[in-house]
Amino acid sequence: MRVYFIGICGTGMATLAAMLKEQGYAVWGADQHVYPPMSDFLAARGIACHDGFDSAHITSDIDLVVIGNAVSRGNSEIEAVLDGKLKYRSLPEMVRETFLWDRHNVVIAGTHGKTTTAALVSWLLTDVGRDPSFLIGGLAGNFDSSYRLGSGREFVIEGDEYDSAFFDKTAKFLKYLPSLVVVGNLEFDHADIYVDLNAVRLAMQRLVSLLPQQGQLFLGADSTEALDLSQEAPCEVVTFGLAKGADWRAANVVFDSAGVQFVVERQGESVVEVRAPLAGAFNVRNILAAFAVAANLGLDHGEISSSVGRFKGVKRRLEVRGRARGVTVYDDFAHHPTAVRETLLGVRAAFPSRRIWALFEPRSASACRRIFQDEFIGAFGSADEVVIGQVYRSSLPPCERLDERLLVTGLRESGLRARYIPEVSDIVRAVVDEAREGDLVVVMSNGAFGEIHNRLLAALGSDQDEMKHQVLD
Repeated sequence: MRVYFIGICGTGMATLAAMLKEQGYAVWGADQHVYPPMSDFLAARGIACHDGFDSAHITSDIDLVVIGNAVSRGNSEIEAVLDGKLKYRSLPEMVRETFLWDRHNVVIAGTHGKTTTAALVSWLLTDVGRDPSFLIGGLAGNFDSSYRLGSGREFVIEGDEYDSAFFDKTAKFLKYLPSLVVVGNLEFDHADIYVDLNAVRLAMQRLVSLLPQQGQLFLGADSTEALDLSQEAPCEVVTFGLAKGADWRAANVVFDSAGVQFVVERQGESVVEVRAPLAGAFNVRNILAAFAVAANLGLDHGEISSSVGRFKGVKRRLEVRGRARGVTVYDDFAHHPTAVRETLLGVRAAFPSRRIWALFEPRSASACRRIFQDEFIGAFGSADEVVIGQVYRSSLPPCERLDERLLVTGLRESGLRARYIPEVSDIVRAVVDEAREGDLVVVMSNGAFGEIHNRLLAALGSDQDEMKHQVLD
């Protein structure tokens, strides 16, 4: 079958294209503003990607078109598909119809931590020989891939609450035929799709309602919103977190430069000690979620602990990109106030005496909007130097757009050193001029941020491969 992708460079779309090619499909597609890592991911797999959309790409020999959720009516290729009455599907529909009907589907959902938790569950199952399949929204370090097609029963899939396509504005995860669902937390996000928190709640409630009676629902005990989903559960509910009373709980938590160590408790009884090369309390919760799921699927507690210690994290989740002149540069996907706060808290816990730079590009649909203006002021408290870049979506009306200067004013009033620097070249110059040995530079954006990581390291004179694939310093 010949399958064409409109919007192929999105992480999910590129991953699905690779999965289909592995299954013997002929796949190719187009996108705009193509950039690594997914452009490299496609090229390495021999999947052609047109740079820019053109109706001439839509030819009569295409059997099926997969349409990404980042493209909409008016796109020349979509219009050609509709005019020609070509068969088309959304990404989640294609995943369901091709891979999920005969699997035990483990859907990892929630506002934060989905990718790391899904990658860790996939690794735990793989490391003990269960041969699972997985599909996640990032490149997992243990696989150097965002997907795997195994022969085992389990299919681990990141449950994205974003919409499916221009013709289907419901959440992707509603197509994933869940056998087991994890919801670690629940907050308002994706302000371009959901009008308020109630709309996000409704989507999560619909996901829970799809669970079979013999399924399981795992809920984060530290999130009131997540716990409230137990009222909708048609099946067994299991809780995890740092809160007292959680079914699976972390005790004696210790952070250091090598990661985190804690004791896993099951209903108040110590089970096993875990050490992982991950930072922050948010990752303790991610580990607990994965541990609980793996134990539910029959893995031995000791084996789980051993495998957790060999987990290599996910690219762009506090990933060390390199070190130069004694300065370490991290790349992190944080784009929501909670993610920014938890990432910086994690770095501070690991390195209490180091100076931390937070370089933030407001790029996601939520981060670009004024709705989180005040929340961002409280998110950078663990940083010593804060640099706010230019809002990416300049097309938003000023009354809706996050005000970078107002944000900096609020940060300064809270006692932080903060500045607004709109040009990436000027941000690089400021860091190069002012950073000193031992500084940690955390770059936060859900996009390319003008390739600032590479530009910083080049300006500092680094060997970027020195720290490749490491999560912590």
